[in-house]
Amino acid sequence: MKKWFLVSTTLFSVLAAETPAPTKETTLLEQTSQAFTRIADKAMPATVYIKAEMVQPERQEFLTPFDMFNDDFFRRFFGGGGGPFQQMQPREQEPQYAAGSGFLVTEDGFVVTNNHVIRDAKTITVTLNDGREYTATIKGSDPRTDLALLKIEEKDLPHLSFGDSDDLKVGEWVVAIGNPFGIGTTLTAGIVSAKGRQDLGIASYEDFIQTDAAINPGNSGGPLFNLNGEVIGVNTAIFTRSGGYMGIGLAIPSKMAQNVMDQILKNGIVKRAYLGVVLQPLDKDLANAMELDQQDGVLLSDVVKGSPAAKAGLQQGDIILQYNEKPVKTVSKLRNDIAMMTPGTEINLQILRNHEKMTVNATLSSVDGEIASQELMQKLGLEMENLTPETSSRLGLNGLADGVVITRIKSSSPAALAGLRPGFLITGVAVNWNNQKPIKNVAEFEDALKDLGDKKHVVLIVRHQNYQRYYTVKVN
Repeated sequence: MKKWFLVSTTLFSVLAAETPAPTKETTLLEQTSQAFTRIADKAMPATVYIKAEMVQPERQEFLTPFDMFNDDFFRRFFGGGGGPFQQMQPREQEPQYAAGSGFLVTEDGFVVTNNHVIRDAKTITVTLNDGREYTATIKGSDPRTDLALLKIEEKDLPHLSFGDSDDLKVGEWVVAIGNPFGIGTTLTAGIVSAKGRQDLGIASYEDFIQTDAAINPGNSGGPLFNLNGEVIGVNTAIFTRSGGYMGIGLAIPSKMAQNVMDQILKNGIVKRAYLGVVLQPLDKDLANAMELDQQDGVLLSDVVKGSPAAKAGLQQGDIILQYNEKPVKTVSKLRNDIAMMTPGTEINLQILRNHEKMTVNATLSSVDGEIASQELMQKLGLEMENLTPETSSRLGLNGLADGVVITRIKSSSPAALAGLRPGFLITGVAVNWNNQKPIKNVAEFEDALKDLGDKKHVVLIVRHQNYQRYYTVKVN
């Protein structure tokens, strides 16, 4: 139950009467306050509330265990035409809703929000700050960055512009606007606590801005501003043990968000550049075991056959130290930066091979296969991630199997109807009985899906607990 507290104004009236003359410090505070006010005046009209009615499967209820098998013989034997053993009619569940925030980026009604706000939505309602409501359509989404672009039919709307998140500095003031808990458009302020937060398991491509501006459920998809009133992030997640604000909020940087939005506007899909390598961190133990003098760079643990990396001459065991004269520090950062590039871009890589530094040039290709496989996975209703040592331990595998972990199954999807569940481990794809491809990671899974062509069924090899079996999933 919501609790509201009133504060007496008597004391404040007394203090106001005794306010001292302005000082340099109070002037700075007033200027900061005025900056917040300017942002509120500009941004609140362009920030929207999003309500999504989710797709729910029909629930079938039965009065006898025989009805559960939908068996004509048992229904006839027990009098299927009526009586105490009559099968009940399908009954729709109560509708379920997801709510979040978003913001207008064009005067003709394009709205940026998080993908998780509108995922599985049957209908989407966008409410402006002035109370006007519109039914929105999804123009495109990118689950790998957790971003989506919606469209409402209206003209002359207030809208916001993106700033450059690369210019943002730790300690800088930021302002978050959204609709927490559905109570109405709300502004909160804080600072940038950190930049480049990665490997949090929230999205496939992560480069989060961390802020202590108060962000709560319902803020997802709302804008994060610098003091110039430019959008420098899309509020996405919070770290919490209570379900509410605990001082750690995460926002997708505007550089990534604008790239995704521009591609959806132009192509309807997000098209990423592709190098074709499997990377892993170069930790201290590995560096010592390989007798390396330094721990810089990332290790190339595999090269995809026929990929731009293979064509450039990269080899398993190479250590990438730099790309385009920028030092490589983490796997996630390198992968994100390459994915943000335009297919056809040539990059310069400095690598370490056999204790010798050398330079390699690679021309990035388009991930057409990735797009096709993403579309296929959406049709199947699957989301997955690479198997990590932590996940392997949690599933009781202890390194005994390779594959990709199913993280989410869309309700009533082909994958759900086939019996697949979150936590199952996909270890292979059977293109046919003579071509069964084992898979170790998401990239290999996507590569295996390319060979399926226009087949109406996908056969997955799946491990659950101590058993492995084939699952046939129908493609809608």
